[in-house]
Amino acid sequence: MDPVIVVGAGPVGLALALALARHEVPTVVLDEGTGLCPESPRSVVLGADTAAFLTRIGYTRAASDAARWDAFAVWRRRQEVLRIDLADTPVLHLPQHRLQRGLRDALTGSPLVELVPLSRVTRLEQDRDGVNVLTRNPQDGTETWWRGSHLVGSDGARSAVRKLLKIRFPGRPAVDRSAIATVRVDLPFTEPRLHREPPWRGDREATARPLPDGVWRLDWRLPPGRPAPAEPVDPHATWPGIVTGDTLLTRVSSTLTGWCGELPKFDLLAAADHTAQQRLAARFRVGRCFLAGDAAHLHGALGMQNLTDGLRDADNLAWRLALAWHLHSGGPQPGGSLLDGYEAERRGAVGARLRAVDQAMPLLRPLRGWAQTRRSLLTGSFRKHAPMLADGHLGTGRFGGAPAYPAAPSGVPGRVPVQRGARGTTSLSELLPATAPGVLVPDLPVLATDGTPDRLHSRLGAGFLLLLVAPGTAVWSAERWLGAGLMPRLAEVAAALPVPAEVLVTEAYPGAGPHSVLLIRPDGHLVGVTQGAAAEDLQALADGARGGPASLPGGPDQEAPAPEPAGPGAATPGPAGPGAATPGPVVTGPVSATPAARPATAPAAAPAPPVRPSGR
Repeated sequence: MDPVIVVGAGPVGLALALALARHEVPTVVLDEGTGLCPESPRSVVLGADTAAFLTRIGYTRAASDAARWDAFAVWRRRQEVLRIDLADTPVLHLPQHRLQRGLRDALTGSPLVELVPLSRVTRLEQDRDGVNVLTRNPQDGTETWWRGSHLVGSDGARSAVRKLLKIRFPGRPAVDRSAIATVRVDLPFTEPRLHREPPWRGDREATARPLPDGVWRLDWRLPPGRPAPAEPVDPHATWPGIVTGDTLLTRVSSTLTGWCGELPKFDLLAAADHTAQQRLAARFRVGRCFLAGDAAHLHGALGMQNLTDGLRDADNLAWRLALAWHLHSGGPQPGGSLLDGYEAERRGAVGARLRAVDQAMPLLRPLRGWAQTRRSLLTGSFRKHAPMLADGHLGTGRFGGAPAYPAAPSGVPGRVPVQRGARGTTSLSELLPATAPGVLVPDLPVLATDGTPDRLHSRLGAGFLLLLVAPGTAVWSAERWLGAGLMPRLAEVAAALPVPAEVLVTEAYPGAGPHSVLLIRPDGHLVGVTQGAAAEDLQALADGARGGPASLPGGPDQEAPAPEPAGPGAATPGPAGPGAATPGPVVTGPVSATPAARPATAPAAAPAPPVRPSGR
């Protein structure tokens, strides 16, 4: 079968290719550039879920390439108004060019990934069995046809794939503006700091975030709009028309002096300006083509991390494409909603973030004088809203927390309890019980069937997981409990599922009793829970996760629908050996039948037989 074509060799495209390689799916990554990763002031904040995803796909040096945050402080004027302890939930902050270089290094060890530089996509056509892509070398004009089973456009905000698919990209072009610089300097504090209305003149909001090797990223929030310069602009300035080289140094000097008391010695390494846009593609899927990362969505106001959501796109899409790719090449066909579920889940999650920003901006935008006083009287003090400012920079809460997908990939709503303190339709894993369908499962100690201890998140990414809750298992040798209690039956059920599944055992899982069995997707989101090794119930959950048991006309490659509006545990208590008696099955999760299939669209006319480059 043809490989998957990934257009764009940024962090999202590279991560997707590595994730597909983990599923033993070959990919061709078409890079318009030369493959160089120049240094820049851009950086990324990684939470626990995205850091674990990068580690399991092969970027193992994330922790050493990043600065670890153990606290986050919010100041106003001369007073600290909020301090968040991150000792139990550390946050990693690393330069984006280091991340990109690390992913490229990981690619060199994978025989399933081919990275092709100087390949600009100029034409794209689909048929019933695959995708044809024409690329042009921008240096010598050479054109090459490529053939793939599917195509993913992760080629940035000005995506050529999105334009060729004629997908609208509506939104707002300038939600927030900031100036950015990376500086090597010694500051009198070690934790990241957001400073609103600092005591020095000229700045409305300044942020300092530590990077490795004594480097800090400094951000200054700029007034909205893009005013015309009042005097001739230096064409070599860092920000023509906004901040010239001289005013940049003035801004850096005044900020460092305000924090240190006197101007310390510093080295200015890089600088840029950033205009945060809010855009969401009207569709994430058209037939066999998909959008991911900046090509699918843009946000960044209030310190939010669009790249983090792009990595979640890759994690969500990789297992779906891998399942469709492997089943299409010999097994029973998955339902079309397996691939439709990517758009339903990821577009919905990003749309919820954009709505959260729209609601929060009037409360969090810096104001001056009477306007700030009036807002404080009407909506509460700055101290009340400071946690929301921290959420954007830490990748937590409504502005960055790990999403939950309370509907199944087949579109069947799950029985999800009302979130604590939730408003509207935003779904966050941190606000839901750990047994709610669609949540990101917690990282727990587990035992493999050979008795090897491990962590749950490190087992993700290769297939589905069947997690058995069995108190007392750790005190028994694997030789004893592997053939006792529920284990033999659960091993049979796992082998009979329509998806590849691995059996794991854990001592306890929040909210799940002994003998509970949890079916977990490769991206770590919970499909559902059964009591005991109930084969029919687990089969129904697995069928729902793969989009339904029936084969659709034309296989899994029909047009996507129009977007919707925005071990063994013992029956007796104590650490006794695994028991066999279990109560009747109780199922939590979406197990309804897949909706009726729509007829496949007529395939596009195929071009001349594609010619792959020599040497493949």
